[in-house]
Amino acid sequence: MSQLYNIFYQSHTGSWAFLLIFFLISYFLYKGGKAKGAKIVHMVLRLFYIIMLVSGAGLLIGYGFPLLFIFKAVLALILMYAMEMILVGTKKRTLGTKATMYWIMLAATAIVVVVIGFSN
Repeated sequence: MSQLYNIFYQSHTGSWAFLLIFFLISYFLYKGGKAKGAKIVHMVLRLFYIIMLVSGAGLLIGYGFPLLFIFKAVLALILMYAMEMILVGTKKRTLGTKATMYWIMLAATAIVVVVIGFSN
């Protein structure tokens, strides 16, 4: 079981790092008007959402569904929602006044998710 746990853990932490990197690359490409490149990176980002979700579910099952990690999973979903809203709004140039709200949501949930993730 420890080898499977290690696979899920390494996949999960690695996918979080890639999520943040691909999010920023995609955001700045959309901002810079490079829609084709941004679209490719955005699709890779969505692939890493799936990797992160599957590995996170595996860890939740391995831990036995502790309440703190269920809370972290919900926050992670909110974080992914904020990332998607920022990227889609930036792509379509419709983010407008909601930008501040989504950036605050992204920052707050990212901090809490990382603190919970590295506290154990």
